[in-house]
Amino acid sequence: MIGLGARVREVVVLGAHCDDIAIGAGGTLLTLCEVNPGLRVDALVLSGGGTAREEEERDALAAFCPGAELDVTVHKLPDGRLPAHWDEAKSALEELRTRTDPDLIFAPRTEDAHQDHRGLARLVPTVYRNHLALGYEIVKWDADLGRPTAYQPLTTDIAEKKVELLQQHYASQRHRPWYDREAFLGLARIRGIECQARYAEAFSVTKLLLDWEG
Repeated sequence: MIGLGARVREVVVLGAHCDDIAIGAGGTLLTLCEVNPGLRVDALVLSGGGTAREEEERDALAAFCPGAELDVTVHKLPDGRLPAHWDEAKSALEELRTRTDPDLIFAPRTEDAHQDHRGLARLVPTVYRNHLALGYEIVKWDADLGRPTAYQPLTTDIAEKKVELLQQHYASQRHRPWYDREAFLGLARIRGIECQARYAEAFSVTKLLLDWEG
């Protein structure tokens, strides 16, 4: 379990779909890589493997994790069908667990209305039982944004860089009505207000262990 003030050396990032990680935690990844040179980042995405979206994801995560030791795995589960492929999803997560022991995990929120996001979120504590997992949020038509419990302030440069990279690397998503600069910066501005910063990304925490050892 990561302690307060501890240096983050290894991170696991989990997404049900290509672009989930970058939308939910892209600014935080940019920040972590900036303050932790040589950070190890293991990314697992459950769908999009073997398609153009996988190429988008690999290029995007490389840009969101500058200077990091990055490993990306993209599986081929069908979009929108994770509950019917529970065993495959859990096996993918268990395989990742055999080769990772992260200080920190980023994954979807358990309260997310999308069945794929929610399903992955519920799998995380069954595999990573003693790790701090932060549940990121993704704005969408479901109107499922809640009250976050953890915040990562973002500098203006980082917030702008996140939006730039999202637009640059995920051409397949630009047609979506919610996929634009106003949506991403607007939510980041609201979360910034909530933590007395200009911009921020926000996360939910299901369980947190306090460790006061030096």
